[in-house]
Amino acid sequence: MQSSMLSHALAVEFPELSDKIHALKANNQHFSRLLEEHDAVDQRISRDEERIEPVSDETLHELKLQRIRLKDELYQMATAE
Repeated sequence: MQSSMLSHALAVEFPELSDKIHALKANNQHFSRLLEEHDAVDQRISRDEERIEPVSDETLHELKLQRIRLKDELYQMATAE
């Protein structure tokens, strides 16, 4: 089932970085692991938002904070020269 919510995938939010994201995913294990973690957290949030697998408000808040921290780190890596 596709989420009706806005996608938080890194390449969707930063389409100008899609080539860099793809290259880092293929060549940087740390980046790849963080991206997988981000996508798993994002999927868990989406499952709550779609009422497929609801979580508590506190858990949802923590998941969203985790997604932000991961996205910040991934963005920094993708924009580093």
